Amino acid sequence: MTEHSLWRFSRALHRAINERQLGDIELMLDDEVEWAIYGPIDLFSFFGSRRGKAAVLEVIKQIGDNLRVHRFDRESIMLGTDSAASMLRYSLTALDADKPISLRIAHFAQFKAGKLTSFRMLVDSFDLVEQTVGYPIHLPRIAV
Repeated sequence: MTEHSLWRFSRALHRAINERQLGDIELMLDDEVEWAIYGPIDLFSFFGSRRGKAAVLEVIKQIGDNLRVHRFDRESIMLGTDSAASMLRYSLTALDADKPISLRIAHFAQFKAGKLTSFRMLVDSFDLVEQTVGYPIHLPRIAV
C-alpha cells in the first residue's frame, strides 16, 4: 500500500515552515494549485486566497517568517483516494513577540497524481485574535 499524499504534504509543509526548506513542498504543488486560509486577513497578511505554485510558496515562506510550529495533533481525519480533511490543534510561536499560540484549524486538501491541487484552511479566528492581541474580546450578547 502506498502512503497517502496527505502525509507527505504534511511533512513537507512543516519542514518548509520550520526549516525554510521549500524543495519538498514545491515538488508536491500542482502548477495551478488553489490555496486559501480563511481568517483575519488584516492581522495576518498570509491569510486569504492564492493561485499558482509561486504564490503558494510565497505564502508558506511568509508563514515561516512569522510562526514556528512546535506541535500539532490531529483530532479527527477523513481520507479519500485523492482527498483529505482534518481537524487539528496547533501549538505555535509568533516569532516577532516570542509568544505562544494555540489554535484549532480544519483543512481540506485535494490531490491529483500525488500533487496538491486545492487546499482550504479554516482557522478558529476569534481565539487566534484574542491570543494575538493579548486580552479577551468581550462582545455583546446577541441572543438570550
